[in-house]
Amino acid sequence: MIRILKANESHVKGIKKVCSEGYWATYKEIYAKEYIERVIEEFYNEERILKEVTTSERYWGGYYVAVENGEVLGAGGGGMICETEGELFVLYLDPSRRNEGIGTLLLEAITQQQKEEFHAEKQWVSVQKGNQKGIPFYEARGFLYESEQPVYGNEEGEYRSLRYSRTI
Repeated sequence: MIRILKANESHVKGIKKVCSEGYWATYKEIYAKEYIERVIEEFYNEERILKEVTTSERYWGGYYVAVENGEVLGAGGGGMICETEGELFVLYLDPSRRNEGIGTLLLEAITQQQKEEFHAEKQWVSVQKGNQKGIPFYEARGFLYESEQPVYGNEEGEYRSLRYSRTI
């Protein structure tokens, strides 16, 4: 049975694995290898993840994990970007476990936190232009396209991020 939990120190290696593998699976056809490696090194290293599972406040609500038989199958997290608006910052799954509802369960847990703890009324997510794994997922859950902007860490480059939002 899959359980959604607030992540702790015991989940760090699993979060690193699922986020790194999920990032590669999602972006290997979109981003340059060097860009993928740089992003994974910056965001999905054990030191940073440890800090992020032991920190939970309004602007970073901490990681949530989907766990089955002690194994992390998915991880996600978000926080508030202003008084009444939250954002999903990260959501990745074990690539072999997609289309089982795990991403939806994680998104629901993060959304519940943003609504109940932080009083969010609106939720945002950024999705890489051309990401045909993420775009249909978010659109099916009520997110609507708002705008386009440069991707983090590639402000001068060709990578573009699509901004979506929904009322929660």
